[in-house]
Amino acid sequence: MPHADASTTTSNPAGSASADPPANPYGHELGNVLRLSVAQALAGANAVVVYATGAVVGNTLAPSPALATLPISIFVVGMALCTLPAGAIARVHGRRAAFLAGTGCGVLVGLLSALAVVLGSFWLFCAAMVPGGAYAAVVLSFRFAAADCAPAERRARAMSAVMAGGVFAGVIGPQLVTYTMDLWAPFLFAATYVAQAAVAAVSALVLLGVRLPKPTAAEVAGGRPIGAIAVQPRFVTAVVCGLVSYLLMNFIMTAAPLAMRLCGLSQEASNLGLQWHVIAMYAPSFVTGRLIARFGAPRLVMAGLVLIGASAAVGLSGVEVAHFWTSLVLLGLGWNFGFLGASALVLECHRPEERTRVQSLNDFIVFGTMALGSFASGGLLTAYGWDTVLWVSFVPLAVAVAALAYTASVRGAVREAA
Repeated sequence: MPHADASTTTSNPAGSASADPPANPYGHELGNVLRLSVAQALAGANAVVVYATGAVVGNTLAPSPALATLPISIFVVGMALCTLPAGAIARVHGRRAAFLAGTGCGVLVGLLSALAVVLGSFWLFCAAMVPGGAYAAVVLSFRFAAADCAPAERRARAMSAVMAGGVFAGVIGPQLVTYTMDLWAPFLFAATYVAQAAVAAVSALVLLGVRLPKPTAAEVAGGRPIGAIAVQPRFVTAVVCGLVSYLLMNFIMTAAPLAMRLCGLSQEASNLGLQWHVIAMYAPSFVTGRLIARFGAPRLVMAGLVLIGASAAVGLSGVEVAHFWTSLVLLGLGWNFGFLGASALVLECHRPEERTRVQSLNDFIVFGTMALGSFASGGLLTAYGWDTVLWVSFVPLAVAVAALAYTASVRGAVREAA
């Protein structure tokens, strides 16, 4: 049995006539899930700060308006680039080591971003987004760490419980922006980024108490070749649905704050819209695990895709505050069902010793594809307008629905043959 990260377990004396049963590998389940939920709330606030301010700062500092959303795109690229290294750290040294490395990147992004704003350096601000993306990538692995904490029948619920911590991120992040953005005049958002670094440091303190099993020799070895796992139709569908859910959430959310400003709406209205969006992303997590257990992950993914389509439709209906806010709320709800449902499908595609490799591969593909959408979002918005951003989103939605329908038909054929 793997040892715990913290040396809190004891063994029975050798040769004892009546030895106690082995320690419960899920003995720290409640404490771990609670700490991961709190860390999710704090770390999620850092990502919200980036999304709320990145395009605005980019528009102020960039040499061309077309580069306004480049910092957020680089943030997403950082997520993609760091998923596999973070997975390798977790596989060899344990998940907690990866968590602490990630929070160190969270402190770094805040300090570098503040410096970039003070110096008026667009390229330094872009560079700061790379460790910011690394932090976000590590934070999203919290959901899989929560699944490791629980037996099979409670994995979806543990994963959802941790994601529910993001509800508080939806409050902390925008309020952090609202109350700090003007504190360091005349450097808009400089104090916000310093506060962001402090929040990341607090998250690291919370994560120090997480107790997870150290990697076994089998897990370090890695199990089956990754290619054999990646070609499974179920894994392909899980990846496609996860990346479309996350791609479109990022695609629309990246453009929304700048679109609201271009439509003459206030920064405060934008902050509140993002706040309700992030709350909508995570609030359903209190029940998403139960919904997955009752209806199955594929049905929940389909519901998420429908909600994302509804988000785009509402956005196309007008450019008032209510249209933006309603669209962002529907987008958040759709992301929750689509992304968590797809994550639950990933858990069905690997053996225990393969988990960190398969999970990090899934996230690498999701975030790598999402980066393309993030780059396209800013260019489409500045060149063709908000409506074009929304119309384009229906194309990947159709691909994900088709993949889900195909997998469902294959499963049905297998059941009939059996």
